[in-house]
Amino acid sequence: MPEVRQPHGPPRHRPDKLHADKAYASRKNRRGLRRRGITPRIARPGIEPKQRLGQHRWVVERTHSWLHRQRRLRVRDERRDDVHFGLLVLGCCLILFRSLNPDFC
Repeated sequence: MPEVRQPHGPPRHRPDKLHADKAYASRKNRRGLRRRGITPRIARPGIEPKQRLGQHRWVVERTHSWLHRQRRLRVRDERRDDVHFGLLVLGCCLILFRSLNPDFC
C-alpha cells in the first residue's frame, strides 16, 4: 500500500485567503492579512464590482438563513454564551444532517 503524503509541521489554523466586501478595503487590513500569511480577496471601491465577491459570499448568507430558521438562534434569549454556542452547534448539526439525508424531514 502506498504511503499517504501529508504536509509536514503543525496543522494550519488560518485560512489561505479571506474574502471581504469593500468596507474592509483599507491598506491596514490588507497589510495585516499579508503579514499573517493570508491572501486578501477584498473588493476595491470604485474598481471591482460586488458580483465577484457574491460567488463566495452566498454560501455564508445561505447558511445564516438556514440557522435563522431556528427561533432560538434568530432571537437570542439565553444569557449564557455557552448555551447559545451549544444551540448554534446543534443548528449546524441539523443543517449537515439535512444535507446528507434530504429525504428525512
